[in-house]
Amino acid sequence: MSGRPPSPRAGEHVIEARGLRKDFTVRVRAGRLRRERRVVSAVDGVDLTVTRGEMLGYIGPNGAGKSTTLKMLTGVLMPSAGTVRVCGLTPVAQRTRLAARIGVVFGQRSQLWWDLPLRDSFALLRHIYRVPAAEHAARLRRCRDLLDLDGFLDVPVRQLSLGQRMRGELTAALLHGPEVLFLDEPTIGLDLVSKQAVREFLAELGRSGDTTLVLTTHDLADIERLCRRLVVIDHGRVVHDGTIEELHARYGSRRLVVVDLDAPLAAPPELPGAPLHQADAEGRRLVFVCESVTAGEVVARLAGLAALRDISIVEPDIEDVVARLYRGPDSALTAPGAD
Repeated sequence: MSGRPPSPRAGEHVIEARGLRKDFTVRVRAGRLRRERRVVSAVDGVDLTVTRGEMLGYIGPNGAGKSTTLKMLTGVLMPSAGTVRVCGLTPVAQRTRLAARIGVVFGQRSQLWWDLPLRDSFALLRHIYRVPAAEHAARLRRCRDLLDLDGFLDVPVRQLSLGQRMRGELTAALLHGPEVLFLDEPTIGLDLVSKQAVREFLAELGRSGDTTLVLTTHDLADIERLCRRLVVIDHGRVVHDGTIEELHARYGSRRLVVVDLDAPLAAPPELPGAPLHQADAEGRRLVFVCESVTAGEVVARLAGLAALRDISIVEPDIEDVVARLYRGPDSALTAPGAD
């Protein structure tokens, strides 16, 4: 008997944190010559549960506590208070056993050997994690196909581009079949082609439902494309936990209808449920905010009032929504393309 806790079944929690807290003691100036110690809470009472197969976006501004949370979940840091279990294990106390159950891709940490060809790094990891040869070969074959690795498998890691190295890091983190994959800024600094390859690979991984994914990033396009659930943390506390759609609704994000008229109207139209947001100086371009009506209803009403030359629908941008969250819900909307 190995004593390994059973893997969570579908619908069960692979991550459970209650009242999670991490304090650091810092020295601050208290006069010309004197410094005093002060306790700073990087994470302040986070409650978080993640179910098997879920793809979770965990975001926040710099210093919000994202990376500190991940380090406690992966056993790198000991919590100051609260409880946390990942894959049925206590991360710090059972860190070695947990390492066999999770995969980690952190920008400042590499699992690859700098002077060895990528293929040799993968072979060494197989022996470190004691993965059966057939399982290792099957997983590597899948990663080779989805991440297009064959062109640089025999290239030393130090000669790889950033995008190639990130694809290698993702593969290295998955070869032992982890139940949870923690990703910290996986697409930062990548070119557009490499970003797209990484996103498509992670999306395919999520669709399979075998691996739970926890993603922290400043690139909100990653979140929009990959994660249905979004947790936003600020000053160490969770300020939103729900879907991206709920975030849009909660913080006043609305779809915009931008119309170009053949000729300006004598007076701006008043559309119930869709107030006029912006107009250009000539009155030919009008921007309406869909508050309680659909974009189709706005267009239909406008078509009965004026000849429309062009119509465009501007979807709410999650980056703007999160910025509004940090600034407060009364921040002004912006309308791309409107003067």
